[in-house]
Parts: sequence; structure tokens; C-alpha cells
Amino acid sequence: MVLCHWWWIQVLLVTSCSAHSDFFTSIGHMIDLLSTEKELVTSLKSYIQAEEDKLQQIKEWADRLDALSAEASQDPEEFLGHPVNAFKLMKRLNTEWVELESLILKDYPMFVIFFSCHFPNDEDQTGAAKALMRLQDTYQLDTDTIASGQLPGSSLPRSVLTVEDCYDVGKVAYSEADYYHTELWMAQALKQLDQGEPAAGLDAVTILDYLSYSVYQQGELQSALDFTKRLLELDPTHQRANGNLKYFEYQLAKQKQAEGEQGGRQRSETRGRPADYLPERKKYEQLCRGEAVEMTPRRQSRLFCRYHDNGRHPRYVIGPVKQEDEWDRPHIVRYHDIVSDKEMEKVKELAKPRLRRATVHDPQTGTLTTAHYRVSKSAWLGAFEHPVVDKINQRIEDVTGLDVSTAEDLQVANYGVGGQYEPHFDFGRKDEPDAFEELGTGNRIATWLLYMSDVQAGGATVFTDVGAAVWPKKGSAVFWYNLFPSGEGDYRTRHAACPVLLGNKWVSNKWIHERGQEFRRRCSLQEAH
Repeated sequence: MVLCHWWWIQVLLVTSCSAHSDFFTSIGHMIDLLSTEKELVTSLKSYIQAEEDKLQQIKEWADRLDALSAEASQDPEEFLGHPVNAFKLMKRLNTEWVELESLILKDYPMFVIFFSCHFPNDEDQTGAAKALMRLQDTYQLDTDTIASGQLPGSSLPRSVLTVEDCYDVGKVAYSEADYYHTELWMAQALKQLDQGEPAAGLDAVTILDYLSYSVYQQGELQSALDFTKRLLELDPTHQRANGNLKYFEYQLAKQKQAEGEQGGRQRSETRGRPADYLPERKKYEQLCRGEAVEMTPRRQSRLFCRYHDNGRHPRYVIGPVKQEDEWDRPHIVRYHDIVSDKEMEKVKELAKPRLRRATVHDPQTGTLTTAHYRVSKSAWLGAFEHPVVDKINQRIEDVTGLDVSTAEDLQVANYGVGGQYEPHFDFGRKDEPDAFEELGTGNRIATWLLYMSDVQAGGATVFTDVGAAVWPKKGSAVFWYNLFPSGEGDYRTRHAACPVLLGNKWVSNKWIHERGQEFRRRCSLQEAH
């Protein structure tokens, strides 16, 4: 509308200039000019109003972002540690700025385009939406809890999901043919819309269209029919809904007839989470929620805290380290206050510019690849890169008694929104004998996992085979053997990094290999010992 008015003024002026050049010779013609000028003034005012409306829209957007930035800058890590804030940031920079860009670019062509190469993309926004659904499932949160931003343990001011946000999460689920989550999030969007929340460019008809189809795909014909009828009350001419109405009525009649012939037998419930590739999903999520296996009192009595000097090691005779038993079989120990805050900050500083999406070994190809079940970024630090890395490596050797000269470099990992690493083994199994062949140092005999941050909620390390859960504590490290002394893999060490519900999780891993341990951890002739 703004451009039309301005274009009309320009055309009129050009036409006027080309049509006449002697207005001054006739008062009658000059009177006509007054009418022309009046129309120009009217158009000019319309243009001014449209520009003012545009500027007001931009100003409101800028004020909202200014307030948001002020809140985020107080503690960026805590702010983005809330998954709702992280999702909304991905969405703003990937999609919402495009709308504002279309307004601003007309007057300021260099705006946004200069920065857009640094923006997240559709994959980032989709990943953040999937993270919300992952957290929802793992920690048994309803959509209302997430949409209201009232996550357990959160101390931040409420960060809420709008109708459009909920709709966008639902669309991501729909694109994955995940109709269970499509229904949940579309229903949440509809609920907020029904409660009077404004939603620019989104109406109930669109949401109901997704809802009816998603419940139909889950076998809920009656619900699909109800949603379709409500849609048609709002838009009687909706072509797809009219077709679906007849289809759902026909299918529902057939279903009731079949149930009648079977003596009123109730059909089985088909709604629920999509089929899963992870057989231990239920146990994994229970452990992540803190529903760990309870040890018997007898086993519990055998777990101790002690001062550990590793056989009177010269560095620890006077100042031994604090060691705590976390689990007995397999033996998992934690070393408290094993690194200083200053050392951890230096490691983070070194790693941050080099963080890349974490990869896993593909057992089929033997190559490293990204995977949806490992959501984090990592970097590798060699001992030669900084004295603090060399110092940490030496400390690991002193405390564990194992040779770290053949170990892998220190891997530093930072978990993003809903970051996780689903159940896996650190060692190479018999069905993947070439997992670490290129290193030439044998299998991973042991794992050292250092927590470099506290986590407000979630983020535990859980051992799904035995039911153990170890919770992050900044400055502490947990240690366990992946192999028996015989060299056989200890399958009880299957473990996972639970999704981070709230907070920013930093860890570093040291994977110690067999080569060099021949006289430090002698081989046993018994397979499972």
C-alpha cells in the first residue's frame, strides 16, 4: 500500500509535466491544479501514515529485543541454559528477522544482509524444536509446563512460547511424521489461541487442520471427526475438511459396525510416542529423572569416601585427593576438586574456538559421522598446546596409575539445548574390531570424565545396564574401567549423557588405551575378571 501511493504520486507528476507547460495562461486550468495538489497531499499523508506504522512496528520489535538482550546479557550462559530461550533465539534469527528485514531493506539495503551469514538456519531451528520434544519425553513434562517456561529448577523470569512458537514445534513434529508430538503441540497452540492470545497470521482453522490429521494418523477417528467439524464451523468452504468429514464419518461407521460384530469389544489404544530404535529407552529416561536403581543396604555399606594417594605417589603423599565410590559393579569412582576453576576456564577458552559437532564411529564404515543421538560440540586438545592441558594429563596419570602417553587427546565437549549422548559403549566391541585400529594403541581400557560445570537440571551420566546415575559436579571427575583385566569388554559400562534440561554442561574426556598398561594393570587369565 505504501509503495502504491508513492508510485501514484510519481506517475501523476510525470504525466502533469509532459501534458502541459502553459498553466499560467488560464486561471481555469490553474484551478484544476488545486484539485490535483489536494489529491497529492492526501496520498502523501497516506504514505506518511504507512511509513509511521512501519516505523512503529520496527520500534516495538526493537524495544522488545532490547529488553530481551538486556536480560540475556546479565548472564548469557544461564539465559541460554533455558531451552525455551534457546529455541526462541534460533527461531528469531532464522525466521522472524526475515519479516523485519523485508521492511528495513527497502530503506537500508545493507541492514541484516551483512550479518545473515552468521545466523542459524532451518536445521538449527528444527534441532531446537526437537530438543524441546526430547526434554518433554525424558523428564515427563507437559506442553503447558514448557510453553509457560516454568521448568523445574529454573530461577529465570518466565520465558514463554507463543501460539506461533507452539505451532512451529508442532510443524517440526509433523514434518518428521511424528503425529504424537504434532497433536500435543498443535493442541497447545489451539489452547492458547482459545484463551485469547493474539497470533498474527495464524488462525484456528490452520491449527485444527493439523490436529484432525495427526489424531487420525494415530487411529482416533472420533477425535479427528470432532476437530474437522469444528474447523468447518469456522470455514464451511474448506475443501480438504469437507472431504475428510465424509471419509471420517464413513470410516467411523465401519469401525462401530466391526465392534458390534465382535460383541462390543473395545479396540486397542494406538496413540503414543513413535516406535523407538533404542530398546532401553524407558530405563534410560527413568535414570535421567533420578529414578535410579536402589542398592541393597549390604552393597551400599561397601561404598566409601577416602583420601587417595595412589600407593603413596610422591605428588599426593602430603596432599592426597578425595575419592568417593559411586558404584560397586562396575567400580565407578569420583575424584572431588581434582582441577581448579582457573584450569577449567583455560581449557574452555582453548576449546571454544574449535568446537565442532561431535561425531561417533560408524560401525558399518569405520568412519566418524554425526548422529542424532549425540547432540553436542567437541574439540580436541593436545598436551603440547598449553601447559594446563599437559598438567591435567599428568594428574590423570598420577591419580589412576595408568600411562596416558598412548591415550587420546583431551576431548572437550559442550552440550547445547537438550544436549545428550544416548546409551553407548566407549570401547570397541567384537563386532567392530577395527574401531581404533588407526591409533595403534589398542582398545579403550578406561574412561576419565571431568565435569567442568554444574548443571541446574538434567545432564546426568547414567549406566543403563546396572542402573547407576552420576550427577555433574564442577571440578570433579569420574573414572571407570571399560575392559576387564583379561581385555574383554565390560558391557556393564554402557552409559549415556542425559539431556540437559537447564544449564550449560561442559565436560572433558580422557580415553586411556591398552598400550602402555601391560605392567600397570596386568592381564588376567579369566575372561570376566
